[in-house]
Amino acid sequence: MADGEFTHRNAAEETWRIFRIMSEFVEGIEVMSRVGPAVSMFGSARTLPGEPYYEMATECARLVAQRGLAVITGGGPGIMEAANKGAAEAGGKSVGLNIALPLEQEPNDYQNITVDFHYFFARKVMFLRYAIGMICLPGGFGTLDEFFESMTLLQTEKAPPMGVVLMGREFWNPMADWLRTALLDKYGNISPEDLNLYTITDDPEVAVNTICECYEKRLAAVEEPPVDHELKLRPTERLTAEGTVYGVPPAGRGKSKAQRDGW
Repeated sequence: MADGEFTHRNAAEETWRIFRIMSEFVEGIEVMSRVGPAVSMFGSARTLPGEPYYEMATECARLVAQRGLAVITGGGPGIMEAANKGAAEAGGKSVGLNIALPLEQEPNDYQNITVDFHYFFARKVMFLRYAIGMICLPGGFGTLDEFFESMTLLQTEKAPPMGVVLMGREFWNPMADWLRTALLDKYGNISPEDLNLYTITDDPEVAVNTICECYEKRLAAVEEPPVDHELKLRPTERLTAEGTVYGVPPAGRGKSKAQRDGW
C-alpha cells in the first residue's frame, strides 16, 4: 500500500469519526436534557454488595432521590450499582452512562435511564453538564479523575458553583492532608480557599444537605442584579454547550476571528 493511499484512508476515517462523536453528544444531550437536576456519583467498580461503602452509596442515592433529584452514575457494578440501586428503589430517576471498554463493562440492573458511549470525553461532559452536585466514594483512577476535573472547573470558575462531597473520611483524609501540606503549604500551587471546594464526611445526610444547600444558593444568586455590566448578565447565566461558564478571550494582539466574535 502506497503512503498516499494510507494517508487518504486514515483521513477519511478521521472525518467519519467526527460524526460518531457528534452522534454521542446529540444522543446524550437529547436524553440528559430531560432528566432535570441531578447528582453525579462516582466510586470503585470493585466494591461488593454488603461492604460498608456500597451501603453508604445506596443510602446517599436514596436520600438524593427523595429530594427530587436524579442520580447519575457510570452504569457499571460496585459503587455505581449501589447508587443506581438506591435511586431506583426510592422511586427516583436512576441514570447510567455506560461505556464500551476493551474488557466489557457489565451494566447494572438498576438503571431506568440509560445512555451508551464509545468515547470517555463525551461521557464525562454528561456527568458534569447536567449535575448540580457530585458525590465521590472510594474508588480508583476514574474516581480521582472525575474529582480533580471538577476541582479544576470550580477553581477556575469555569463551572457554576456546586457541592462536591467526598464520602469516607478514612479513604479521603490522607489525600486531603497531602493537598494541604504539599500543594498549599510547601509549594503554594493552590490557594487556601481551594480546600473549601469539597466536603469530606461519613454521613449521607450531611452529604446530601451540603449539595442541596449549595444548589439553593446558586439558584438565589441567579436572581441577583447582573454583575457583568457589559453583558448585563451574571456569568452563571451564560453557559457554553458543555455546561461551563463563558470566559473572557485573551487580551492583546493575535486574537482569532472566533475570539473577536465572542465565541
